[in-house]
Amino acid sequence: MKVKLEKDFHFEAAHTLPKVGKDHKCFHMHGHSYRVQVTVEGDVDPALGWLFDHGLISDIIKPLVKQLDHKYLNDIPGLENPTAEYMAKWVWDKAKPHLPGLCQVVIHETPFTRCIYEGK
Repeated sequence: MKVKLEKDFHFEAAHTLPKVGKDHKCFHMHGHSYRVQVTVEGDVDPALGWLFDHGLISDIIKPLVKQLDHKYLNDIPGLENPTAEYMAKWVWDKAKPHLPGLCQVVIHETPFTRCIYEGK
């Protein structure tokens, strides 16, 4: 049986988008209440009855979220231009080696906007 597990994490952070024009509202410092949604996919282990321990997902993602929480994202190596797109890839690149079956990272910048990254 193939399934997908999704787990959500959240953090608060500020950023600027230095590559947009100076007249764009996102050029100036502002903050968001971000939500990170991580999805792993694979076959259920018939002996355990699950795909992956949710606690292990947290063990991998929470330290990444801690690096972002209440920070100025532009100061984090790899996030000098911290768009939702680059943030999703940043989380993916750091989590993928430790999280078998990772198939999707979603960065929710607001309740209405998000970026979905699937490693491509």
